[in-house]
Amino acid sequence: MARPKKKIFVLDTNVILHDSSCIYQFQEHDVVIPITVIEELDQFKKGSGTINYHAREFVRALDELSGDKLFGDGVKIGPRRGNIIIALEQPFHEDIAHNYSPGKPDHHILNTAYRLMQGNSSRQIILVSKDVNLRMKAKSIGVVAQDYFTDHVKDPAALYDGHRIEENVPAELIENIYREPFEIPADLLPVKNHFVANEYLIMRNGKKSALAMFDSQQQRLRRVDKTPAYGITPRNAEQIFALDALTNPDIQLVTLTGKAGTGKTLLALAGALERRKTYRQIFIARPVVPLSNKDIGYLPGDIQSKLDPYMQPLYDNLGVIQNQFSETGTKSKKIKEFLVEEKLVCAPLSYIRGRSLVHIYFIVDEAQNLTPHEVKTIITRAGEGTKMVFTGDIFQIDHPYLNTYSNGLSYLIEKMQGQQLSAHVNLEKGERSVLAELASNLL
Repeated sequence: MARPKKKIFVLDTNVILHDSSCIYQFQEHDVVIPITVIEELDQFKKGSGTINYHAREFVRALDELSGDKLFGDGVKIGPRRGNIIIALEQPFHEDIAHNYSPGKPDHHILNTAYRLMQGNSSRQIILVSKDVNLRMKAKSIGVVAQDYFTDHVKDPAALYDGHRIEENVPAELIENIYREPFEIPADLLPVKNHFVANEYLIMRNGKKSALAMFDSQQQRLRRVDKTPAYGITPRNAEQIFALDALTNPDIQLVTLTGKAGTGKTLLALAGALERRKTYRQIFIARPVVPLSNKDIGYLPGDIQSKLDPYMQPLYDNLGVIQNQFSETGTKSKKIKEFLVEEKLVCAPLSYIRGRSLVHIYFIVDEAQNLTPHEVKTIITRAGEGTKMVFTGDIFQIDHPYLNTYSNGLSYLIEKMQGQQLSAHVNLEKGERSVLAELASNLL
């Protein structure tokens, strides 16, 4: 049986800025880097952002592989892998020149892929880009184009919910979980699919019901009660589960997903304030997504006025918590003190880099706008006694090169499912207002 022919993958700049190790993900196939991509990477080498890190790492890796053949037949990427080749600039093919101006770097990358396709009729040429517009342009001239799939989740719609409903549970089991020690052996409950660590459960039998969480170490179902946190009372089962995970010291990583108005950020803040004595500091951060692909430097004003629009939703949620108490009340005053003394810090995620994350309650809001690599970078910086919470809506993404499949929050939920130190809850019911819930469902 003949072996399938090796493919040639042409990489766009945004793939490398997304994952500097991307060249190692194409197995035995060859990888072509247009010289235009190298020139674009040169513009990103300086800076402290994630894309700057990826630009530097890729150039270093390329330098280690480099030789005279890099610009000809290419050099071997590694064992059982293909070659990497830097493709020098060529005159625009007339098919490209008729439709696309040479003024854009994307069109030079497109020209490289098209030239390769014309000169390699026996091999499939695939342009890999995270830019949907460039992929559409490639397809318009017959070049196969695809997204970078390595860190995609399989099916966002089937992503782990973190909880399940079990109907017709024997009444005696529900009664027993309300008696001390408020837990029952998990094997007493007949279920189709096995529980995973820290999975939450709604048990029902007619009018009787109970909420529980699976403790994988003890192999028992522990009862979960409706418990307020810093004046915020959960309004539904999912919010009860969320606050349980947010205030459980044994769970070091919590992910919360849900549409707007389900209470993700509010619950995360309330859980952090409830457990504040356990931690040295509370950090709540958001990624600053550039407006229309422009950096925040494009916005008018000083740095604080530039960042206020990004941080305001966090202060709005703090205001909701403060409003649960009188202005002269102790807990309301405490929140103001925490802000003044920087025991509670709201900041853009880029400003958190370099901070020592030891004994920190660290909340990352709008985490769906992070790449998988950024999520990994944040979590791997967690020191002793730190709890990390990631919140977001995987179906509402503002990042130009991320989607429901490729964002860091989806990736984190899929990879961490069933781990002893982590818990996930998907909040389904909006609790902001009847109008907000109606709009979320219908508009």
